[in-house]
Amino acid sequence: MIKKLFGILALSLSCSVAVAAEAGYPLESAPNRITDMPALQNGAKLFVNYCLNCHSANSMRYNKLTEIGLTDEEIRKNLLFTGEKVGDLMTIAMTPADGKQWFGATPPDLSVTARALSTNLGPSGTDYIYTYLRTFYRDVNRPTGWDNLVFPSVGMPHALWQRQGHTQVERTTVAEAVGADGKPSWVRTVTNFDQYGFSSSKQETLAADYKGGASESVKYTPVNASQAAEFASDVADLSNFMQWMAEPVQNTRKKIGYAVIGFLLIFFFVAWRLNKAYWRDIK
Repeated sequence: MIKKLFGILALSLSCSVAVAAEAGYPLESAPNRITDMPALQNGAKLFVNYCLNCHSANSMRYNKLTEIGLTDEEIRKNLLFTGEKVGDLMTIAMTPADGKQWFGATPPDLSVTARALSTNLGPSGTDYIYTYLRTFYRDVNRPTGWDNLVFPSVGMPHALWQRQGHTQVERTTVAEAVGADGKPSWVRTVTNFDQYGFSSSKQETLAADYKGGASESVKYTPVNASQAAEFASDVADLSNFMQWMAEPVQNTRKKIGYAVIGFLLIFFFVAWRLNKAYWRDIK
């Protein structure tokens, strides 16, 4: 039985490493604000204003937001715009069929996305959302005019672009190619996307003794650094809110877990002392 448990644990670890290795663009660690009520309230505001137009959250009710410090009156005044009630679910007017027609795929419900994107011992769903929302860039060749480093060829437009400001991307790839003379060679290609989405590329053939192998790197540069920093803070709030929304009781669960561990430690000490007392006179 113990061997089976260790086998399951080893399989879980290997799967986690595989998922992380296949991730492509490296994910950044999102600031942990899951217990910061003002940050979660700001995240809720951003979610309702920017995400809830196309994405639903059918497992969440507006009045659940009272658990992050909002009152019913604040919810009614600041987060309800089309006649919803405080006790209503976070639904949207757009139908799945309309979403598929407009975006190529139905925008998913975001109720538990942060949990669904998490991997064991790997990046959390919060890290994924945080990095994903910060790596959109303009590309005039895409149907929506936008592409994404974390999710290439994404069908979603950049809903928060006005808050982020302009960005520039430089993508460098090294790959093996066959030259005009029929001989293999290594070619470096540098593609730049300017702030308006227009791209330009240049190639160069590397020296014959190149030993580096194939590679790809991306440089992502915001045009306005101060605006980008403020945007990163907003995205951190939004990502943490989505993490909270995926499991609203997680903070309570963690507190109960600490209490249970503390109880077990105390119980272990008592049991150990009792065992020692019971067997004291037995040799």
